[in-house]
Amino acid sequence: MAITAQDVNKLRQETGAGMMDCKKALTEANGDFEAAKDILRKQGQKIANKRADNATSEGLVLTQVSEDGTTGTVVAVACETEPVSKVEDFRNLAKQVLDVAVSTKAASKEELLATPQADGRSLQDHITDLMGKIGEKIDVVSYETVSAEKVVSYDHSNGKLGVLVGLTNTGGKEEVTEVGKDVAMQIAAMKPIAVDKDGVDAATVQREIEVGKEQARAEGKPEAMLEKIAQGKLNKFYKENTLLNQEFVKDSSLSIAQLLDKTNKGMTVTEFKRVAIG
Repeated sequence: MAITAQDVNKLRQETGAGMMDCKKALTEANGDFEAAKDILRKQGQKIANKRADNATSEGLVLTQVSEDGTTGTVVAVACETEPVSKVEDFRNLAKQVLDVAVSTKAASKEELLATPQADGRSLQDHITDLMGKIGEKIDVVSYETVSAEKVVSYDHSNGKLGVLVGLTNTGGKEEVTEVGKDVAMQIAAMKPIAVDKDGVDAATVQREIEVGKEQARAEGKPEAMLEKIAQGKLNKFYKENTLLNQEFVKDSSLSIAQLLDKTNKGMTVTEFKRVAIG
């Protein structure tokens, strides 16, 4: 049967696939719209399978905080190349992923991707179909949430880095949001591995102690002094790598813990998420 331009356009509107791909699919399906959709979906799956091992070092990180300021969501949708990360269809997909995450409060990335959309297809199906249209691997590489008395977000200007930080004992002060933003920017720049030393896993602590001992031994320090020296190096590690103990980048006379306490007595960070692509 003859495939009209109206048929092609209708399929394009329903699937988002390119005009030529839609025409080919309709021709192969003898004008059957549902069969044509299946053909397009299989095309996306073929590309997904073929490029499954490809690196995704570009993309978009998006954050959103609830109206009451107590819940934050961050998603990272990655692709292979920078030009694709700037394509409107890709950016719309990333926003769709964030919207679904916020509305469903999915418990995991797997649950998020399995969420049915308005057309009955899962979110993963939408991603796969766009892979068929664009010809690149697309993946949701991160989905995180933070809940706290006050959640503040930070989106880096390159679109590839987002931070959520949860605060408690804020006292309801207006300046908390500004300070929270400063702390989120600190996290973005300084990459702390935990809120405080209690959040550092035991394996990391043990490794730092052993490294400290080896360094001291190499410097010719007495064996009896190695443990004490290693503990000193561990404390330095905590200061450099845990958020509350880090020097505030805008004022090195203050630690982040001191900055928060200065804003409101007892104010601190409960958790944070730093998500980056590339």
